[in-house]
Amino acid sequence: MARGELKVTYLEEAITFIESLPVSAGDKIFSVIHRIEGGEKNTELFKKLENSEIWEFRVLYNKIAYRLFAFWDTQESTLVIATHGIIKKTQKTPNKEITKAERIRKEYFESKDKRK
Repeated sequence: MARGELKVTYLEEAITFIESLPVSAGDKIFSVIHRIEGGEKNTELFKKLENSEIWEFRVLYNKIAYRLFAFWDTQESTLVIATHGIIKKTQKTPNKEITKAERIRKEYFESKDKRK
């Protein structure tokens, strides 16, 4: 991996979410993720949520706001784990979705620690 690049890994629920969308919307999400993987720093596309270790990929396509939640696994250098996604219908990201992403993050690291 070149300097400044990161790698995104998708958990099953994130894949299921993207596959449930129209192909063009999924393509737009992958396009945004590819830009971030390539080193683009753009908080309109990839932003850390306040008071949380959760980040969100932010995609607006055909006036629909898509969010894919993620977290960093710094033990794997520059790996970002995408947890799940939503179609955002309100101005603010729902707290229950942030809580869900935080739970998935915790479970991921607990499971990883057990494999050591």
